[in-house]
Amino acid sequence: MKTYYCDLEVTLDIIGGKWKGLVLYYLIKGPKRTSELKRLIPGITQKMLIQTLRDLETSGLIHRKVYKQVPPKVEYSTTELGQSLESILKDLCNWGGKYAEETYAQDEFEILHTD
Repeated sequence: MKTYYCDLEVTLDIIGGKWKGLVLYYLIKGPKRTSELKRLIPGITQKMLIQTLRDLETSGLIHRKVYKQVPPKVEYSTTELGQSLESILKDLCNWGGKYAEETYAQDEFEILHTD
């Protein structure tokens, strides 16, 4: 049994880390296949993408649908619980954009939008 000392610890345990938020961000926009997610998140390795998808599925935030066809097709989508994170993720995106503009105003930086 895990012990949490703050509700934020629970949130970060479930959606924290480098990749979970990005995967959720793209799945909230609509169902995606593994190859689509890999293309949208170029820095993630195949192994890490699969692990992240498994973690999010175990947490009940995404659903994995396997189509019975040859070759096999697997598609991921958000559950109702995962979809409930949409406004939170949008707020985090907005905050990140404002932070980047203010903090990196003197430096060169670029935010590439792949969506």
